[in-house]
Amino acid sequence: MPGEQVPLDAEVSAAPSLTVRLARYVPTLVLAGLAIHWLLPQWATFQNSFEVIKRMSVIAVAGAALAQILSYVSTGYVIRLLVACVGNRISVVRSMVVAVAAASIGLVAGGVVGSAAAAYRLIRRGGVCRAGGLLAGWVPPLFNNAVLLILSLLGLLEMLILRDLPRAVAISFGVLGLLLAGFAGIIVWGVYHRSKLRALAERLAGRWAVFRHRRYDPTSTDTGLEHIFQAWDLFRSGGWRGPAIAAFFNCLFDMLTLYLVFVAAGHPIGPGMLLAGYGLPLLIGKFTFLPGGIGVVEGGMVAMYTALGVPHAVTVIGIIAYRILSFWLPSLLGFPLFAYMLHAGQVDPDAEPENARP
Repeated sequence: MPGEQVPLDAEVSAAPSLTVRLARYVPTLVLAGLAIHWLLPQWATFQNSFEVIKRMSVIAVAGAALAQILSYVSTGYVIRLLVACVGNRISVVRSMVVAVAAASIGLVAGGVVGSAAAAYRLIRRGGVCRAGGLLAGWVPPLFNNAVLLILSLLGLLEMLILRDLPRAVAISFGVLGLLLAGFAGIIVWGVYHRSKLRALAERLAGRWAVFRHRRYDPTSTDTGLEHIFQAWDLFRSGGWRGPAIAAFFNCLFDMLTLYLVFVAAGHPIGPGMLLAGYGLPLLIGKFTFLPGGIGVVEGGMVAMYTALGVPHAVTVIGIIAYRILSFWLPSLLGFPLFAYMLHAGQVDPDAEPENARP
């Protein structure tokens, strides 16, 4: 029934074969990535781009790589703290590896659902109870998206208030900011009126399915809402502070990565400009059908920073370097890590630890 609560691990047991998914989509992903990385530099002249690369600071690039590692360490802390909420323990290193591996699997096997299922499997093989595996799989993206939403709104406000934008551009950003704020408001309202939010979401999703000439199954909508409600209940229980702070540092170190690649390219930018072009493209990229927002994130960041006055050649090289460090290298590393952890685990995934709390 549409109104019934969906078991939180229903999608885990129904996850498609990862081997089949990998074999089917990895070549497409690689080709798409090569295409994006070939097309982006065409936006600037080859001569200017090559000059930017030649003068990039190796020390600043190394600092950007370190900042990205710290970003994933912060994500590991999010998982570790969530697992601790149900009385289990997991090391930060293992949590960080789980985050990298699960994100890679999500690119080729079902997006958020595939990533959550992969994280669940790896966490459970480490001896964590079912509730801890579900928290670790589903809640970290909610925290990260909430932080990105806040950063996007702050970036839009910074552009509207402090930047001398053309009238049409200012109106566009203003409307987009209102839509984002309205979306956040609906979620907050909905967690206090869950049945009404579920009915509204099912009605909108159903109409969207009709528009796309597809059959609508309310199960996915109900499951997604259930995870949001679960995260909100964690907020109300007081267990949100640590994971929320760790998620904030995840984004902070990721922003530092972007800042340092601009420094490496010889064009440091201020905090306001950094914030203005950071959150929105990443947030929009998460809601596209493209894995990792390929092309959307790169194109959006290039367009925004160029509009804000960063030299075009610097912007293109800086965004490519940022995406290599924050997306491509972790994604490629995640596949062998997932295979290793999947076969290295010795714990029965159906066994519940004695110290687990329901």
